[in-house]
Amino acid sequence: MTNTSTTGPATSMRDVVERSDVLVCCGSGGVGKTTAAAVIAMDAARRGRRVVVVTIDPARRLADALGLDAGLSSEPQLIDLDRDSGQDPSGEMWAMMLDTAATFDGLVRAYADDEEQIERILSNGFYRNMASAMSGTQEYMAAETLHALHHDDRFDLVVVDTPPSRNALDFLDAPGVLSRFLDHRIFKLAMLPTKGGLKVLGAAAQPMFKAIGRVVGSDVLADSLAFFQAFSGMETGFRERADDVVALLRAEATSFVVVASPRRDTITEAVWFARQLDDQGVGVAAAIVNRVQPEFGDGEVPDGDRSSDDVLATLWANVEELRAVREAELEALRPLVELTEPAPVQLVPLLGADVHDLDTLDQIAQHLFPG
Repeated sequence: MTNTSTTGPATSMRDVVERSDVLVCCGSGGVGKTTAAAVIAMDAARRGRRVVVVTIDPARRLADALGLDAGLSSEPQLIDLDRDSGQDPSGEMWAMMLDTAATFDGLVRAYADDEEQIERILSNGFYRNMASAMSGTQEYMAAETLHALHHDDRFDLVVVDTPPSRNALDFLDAPGVLSRFLDHRIFKLAMLPTKGGLKVLGAAAQPMFKAIGRVVGSDVLADSLAFFQAFSGMETGFRERADDVVALLRAEATSFVVVASPRRDTITEAVWFARQLDDQGVGVAAAIVNRVQPEFGDGEVPDGDRSSDDVLATLWANVEELRAVREAELEALRPLVELTEPAPVQLVPLLGADVHDLDTLDQIAQHLFPG
């Protein structure tokens, strides 16, 4: 169930990153997935990679983790890393967030025959609704953005911060869904040529379209039919691009990292997601478990100290409780470790402060990339 290369399975998180051109962070909400993506990108940049980290999640967690009060835009933004930290001067870190509508508009401009066709599509009411609100559009545009960044000469590593895990599967499925839609008979019927073909459309589908018009409204139906007619000739380009994205998501240099916390519910979700990735034929390259109870050594309280010093006895009792919490967390992790082995599973301890800038990201990097 592990994503491996011809040189064998990776042995550490740094090994996974160095082998990857694309790295996708997946996991349920609230487990530190965005933080992990930011730390991976930052460490890779400091080691000489030209990295862009992109968030699909519309929340501003990535901007907060990077300490960017003004937020992120749909264009890659260069992050000013500390040059005194031993960074390779050739490395760069960029960050951005997905803009679904702008990405869709860019595809229309890329595949339309002329300015007239572009204007007909971009001004169409059905298209505007589809570009901003239709189910699955965000996920496909996320995959398209990944494809564009991967082929952008400015970057040699793309790190993707996905939405919570069940939605991330939509991100994986979206390119294939688009290809199947473009091959569907209803789409082909709607794409019949304007001349002559509309006679067939009227004879074969007029009752169907009248029924649809009664449900969604005649204006919506007219806009949708006008969109499909304006879209004519572009479907081949969209299909080829979708096929390219599918190939990229399953490429050997694309790695999927599952992020979790040591609670049973998030581990259950991570295990489910790891199995889904395996079913998709991509596997898990590594797992990160955030906020694990720190280790408190292996010393034991001398028998005499338990009774002779109440303060010392209380402190030892507290240490024993914390050790018990850690043992319970490690036991909860066992299903994920067993499922993903021999992929590395990196534990990041619970820290004393929230992540809100590059300094706190550095603290996590010391645990995620030890040594």
